[in-house]
This record gives sequence, C-alpha cells and structure tokens, in this order.
Amino acid sequence: MINLTLKHFRYFDALARHGHFGRAAEACSISQPALSVQIKELEAMLGAPLVERSARKIRLTTLGEEFLERAQKVLADVEAMGDLARLSEGPLKGRLRMGIIPTVAPYLLPAIIRGLSEELPDLELRPREAVTQSLLDDLRHSRLDFIVAALPVSEPAFREFALFDEEFVLVRAGQDAHKPVPSPSKLQEMKLLLLEEGHCFRDQALEFCEIKQSDPSLLMEGSSLSTLVQMVDAGLGLTLIPEMAITLEQRGTSVSLSRFESAPPKRTIGMVWRRTNPLQKQLLDLGSMLRRIGQERQDRL
Repeated sequence: MINLTLKHFRYFDALARHGHFGRAAEACSISQPALSVQIKELEAMLGAPLVERSARKIRLTTLGEEFLERAQKVLADVEAMGDLARLSEGPLKGRLRMGIIPTVAPYLLPAIIRGLSEELPDLELRPREAVTQSLLDDLRHSRLDFIVAALPVSEPAFREFALFDEEFVLVRAGQDAHKPVPSPSKLQEMKLLLLEEGHCFRDQALEFCEIKQSDPSLLMEGSSLSTLVQMVDAGLGLTLIPEMAITLEQRGTSVSLSRFESAPPKRTIGMVWRRTNPLQKQLLDLGSMLRRIGQERQDRL
C-alpha cells in the first residue's frame, strides 16, 4: 500500500508551481534538502520519476503532469472541507486567504485590514499581492479564497462582485500643469510610461490610448506605480495612475495631476471567488463590507 500524505501533495504542488527546488522549499518554509527528500520519497513510492532535474529548473515528466492534476484536485477537496468546517450562519472567522493586485494593494489593503479587524475580530486575513493571472491561477486551484482585482475576469467558474469604480488621472511634470489635457490619440505621440507586462492596469491604459500591445516602441516601462511617478518627476515622460494612488504617489514630488473631461478612462474594482465555494453567503457579506470600505476611501480623495 502506498502511504501518500497531504505533505507529499503540497510539496509536489509547490515544486511544480515554482519550477525550482529552492524557491519551492522557501514557499513551504522548509529547507531545500528536506523538500528534495520528500520528492524522492514520493517518486520511490510511485516507482517512477516525477520530474526531470537540471541545475536551473525542473520539468515534469508525463507521470508528473498526471500526478499534479490529481494532487491539485485532492488539495482543492481538502481546502473545501476546511471551508465546510467554517460554514455557518454566523460571520466569517478563522483563516481567510485573500489575493490582491499590486495597483490596489498599497492604497486599499491597509483600510481593508483595519475595517475587517473591527467588524470581524475572529477573522485571520492572509493577503497575498500578485498580478491578476497569478491570483486567478491560485484561486482556481483553491490556494486563495477570494481576490480583489479589476473586473471583469470573465471566467464561468468564478463569481464577480463589484466594489467601486474609479477614474484614471494623468500624471505630468509640474511645469506642464497649465497645458491642455491631451486626447488619447495625442498620448500615442508622447513618452508614455506604463507598467510592465502582466499588470491589468497596463492593458487598460493601452486600450484607452488606443495603442496595440504589439507596439512596445511607443512605451517606457516601470515595475510599479511609484516607479512610474518618480520617472515622470525626473522628466522622462507622463503616465496614468488610478485615483486611489494619488495621495500616496504624489507625496514628495512636483508632478501635476490632470483629469480627463471627456469619457475619462476608469476601471471597476471587485471581488472574485469560486462559484463552488461553500462560503457564498459570508463572501457576499464580506463584499458588502469591502464595498463600504472602498467607497469611504474614495470619498476622502
């Protein structure tokens, strides 16, 4: 009889996700040798290798890919059992794993943590910041309970709950404050600074400016909104940021902010969770709380 354990499943899932023993071990909070021993033990029980090892990265064998699919289903079922254990008519309590995108986290997460600590004192919120596609993958495989991201994500397996809308504002050098706000077509001709690929905010800005994803020659890139604003302050171009970022990112700079008067670009921020999550009622109640927290913050801008 093969004595597989949840530990084997979790370690192998981490190795498959990170593609590297060191990073997977760090994610599992164990040493790399310990992780390697567990994977070798798992392979010995199955009687065949699950991964092809190299100095830089591992690749799954055919058996490894099949085993990963089944292991992820087992882990998802175990997490669902944990949700059932928390399921009741009362408010959420215990651990709740939340994902949040980088263009929202620095500006809204502190308010969310403060608000929920007051309204749900028995809730242990565990946030993770990452780009949308990474969060959706974690949500799909039950590694997160819900995420806060730009809507729509348009996946049938997920339920979406809108929290609030916000406009984008134009960030320019201070000496340009008196100039007319350029149209989307004019922005194409300027030095436009945008987030690097993978950020949904980048895609939304490109759509507004009518710039094709395949034409990177028009763009300069940064890794965060803070970097973009600092680049504008240094005279390297102009950028767009969401309303919620104004207070934090404008601080300590001489940049000017301008709003688009005609058909301003905007986005909808919302919650997303699996339709199969048994905590549907509690997540809807949580959504109402986050909607209020988000709108109160927007009103203070």
